[in-house]
Amino acid sequence: MSLEEGNTPLIKTSTFGGNFLAKFEGANPTGSFKDRGMSVAVSNASNLGYRAVMAASTGNTAASAAAYAARAGMRSFIILPKGKIALGKLAQSVLYGAEVIEVEGNFDEGLEAVLNVHKTNGTVYPLNSFNPWRLEGQKTLAFEVVESVGVPDTVVVPVGNAGNIYAIWKGFVELTQVGLTERVPRMIGVQAEGASPIARAVLEGREIPEFTESPETIASAIRIGKPVNWPRAMRAIRESNGTAVVVTDEEILLAQTEMARREGLGVEPASAATLAGYVKLLKLGVVSKEELVVGVFTGHSLKDPDSMMRAGTRRFLVPPSEVLKLVEGELRVGR
Repeated sequence: MSLEEGNTPLIKTSTFGGNFLAKFEGANPTGSFKDRGMSVAVSNASNLGYRAVMAASTGNTAASAAAYAARAGMRSFIILPKGKIALGKLAQSVLYGAEVIEVEGNFDEGLEAVLNVHKTNGTVYPLNSFNPWRLEGQKTLAFEVVESVGVPDTVVVPVGNAGNIYAIWKGFVELTQVGLTERVPRMIGVQAEGASPIARAVLEGREIPEFTESPETIASAIRIGKPVNWPRAMRAIRESNGTAVVVTDEEILLAQTEMARREGLGVEPASAATLAGYVKLLKLGVVSKEELVVGVFTGHSLKDPDSMMRAGTRRFLVPPSEVLKLVEGELRVGR
């Protein structure tokens, strides 16, 4: 099942002090990188004869699952933490006809519910990223990067449930295994301060993360305290000689605004974490301005209209006859 996902833009930025390319996954059909894996997973469900699919979500997985299920003529059951989903993502799920199940709890508890259904009911196909077919689709991002610019020095990825950073690393590894490339880039994961079990484990040299029971961050797409793919993510980071970085909500919102106003690229907060992480990595000397760095921007700004409104701007209310006077006055003042 395809909606012509992938082949997203790789955009050179000019204002952040280094050789930084933005892989803009918001250009996918439902506005996020989830479409890559969902195309493969829903196709597999259809081939196996399933008529219903299910996923727990912080929003983007729900929208993507609902869209691809609709494309395949399947029912979709979406489990969402009540009151914790950005409006744009919830609206997409509703539009695509998903059957929305809200739970009093967080994403991790919703995922446990999906696992329970998966174990006890064989008629509903699970679409969360413990499903290996999801990761097979997501690894195609690495192929596209290599087609465009070769192998970068470093790839920076926001980390939530942690399938994406592993899948992208897997894609680069497979290219070396078939002889198309000779090396794998460093993989650097970015997590928000209030939901950072993997990043803290990497930075502190621990083998197993200390999970976060009640994760909190403005970046709802990575508001996950018990990432199901943590072993894979940590393997990708360590085997690529990579690392991780933690960013605050304030740094994320600033990065979102900076990306929009300096580069004209609108991304949701979880994506802005990529830029916030890159800026911090430059300051810390973990990456250099000479390195070719690809930042993965996982979702479109329209996913989260509330976060866009936080940016603020100058707004005026005047009669139509006063517009010319206002504009001329503003131009004289300059900015």
